[in-house]
Amino acid sequence: MAIDVEFTKMNGLGNEIIVADMRGRADKISSQAAIELAASEGASFEQIMELRDASVNGADMDLRILNSDGSLAQACGNGTRCVVSWLAHKGAGRQFVFKTEGGLLHAELLGDDNISVDMGVPKFHWQDIPLAEEFSDTTRIELQIGPIDAPVLHSPSVANIGNPHCIFWIEDDVWEYDLERFGPLLENHPIFPERANISLARVVSRDLIEIRTWERGGGLTRACGSGACATLVCAVRKNYTDRISTIRVPGGDLKIEWRDDDHVIMTGPTQFEFSGRLDAQSGEYLAEDNVPVT
Repeated sequence: MAIDVEFTKMNGLGNEIIVADMRGRADKISSQAAIELAASEGASFEQIMELRDASVNGADMDLRILNSDGSLAQACGNGTRCVVSWLAHKGAGRQFVFKTEGGLLHAELLGDDNISVDMGVPKFHWQDIPLAEEFSDTTRIELQIGPIDAPVLHSPSVANIGNPHCIFWIEDDVWEYDLERFGPLLENHPIFPERANISLARVVSRDLIEIRTWERGGGLTRACGSGACATLVCAVRKNYTDRISTIRVPGGDLKIEWRDDDHVIMTGPTQFEFSGRLDAQSGEYLAEDNVPVT
């Protein structure tokens, strides 16, 4: 018997998101369902944002976040922006507090139809990222791809902002690197006991960085919100940029600010695609026709 779940397909600058309202229900979307749905032609995605009843005081609701490989994510900035847009579209308000595995996230729909998410305070200590071995300076750790005397990528910065992130600084085009080949190797490198998101970053100016990201559990993405945040804070630590910068991802631009109180604020747009239904256990895409969301 199919266990129907209504969902809305959205994207945040090309980051493919499914928003599923599971409040008032005891069942959850299974990891196997996520894997099967991600492989479907009708409703492939990078993250499922599962809305659940609040489990702690101070939160409006919980967000359970599933990657396309069925694993759980601690946070997803672009997905959170999609959730805010969806809730506002339903008339539920403009400001929300979400509990995630990475902590509480505050988010707001702004007047210019962009959504702002407070991604919290970044962590830089090696145990908090986490890393498998001690590094006193996480702006530059010993990790490389390629020959030891001529590495293709080397000496990345690492940080945790909701998720573990590893940023390789490059001087040429971010598209010149075979991230689809390097990404899985680096994501699963033994130095990252919880795996990591891998980004290539090119500093264009004091207020603009271009990046591409291989997402932990999701693969190549057109936009990674927490990756954009991690890139900005690591760039500031290395004195590459100022504390407010544009991070250009393949899907567009995100505005990232590292405030004086150490909180990182991400702002950007979202887009509705269509609504449908899925089976929470099997992942079968039940909707025969894609219903546009207006």
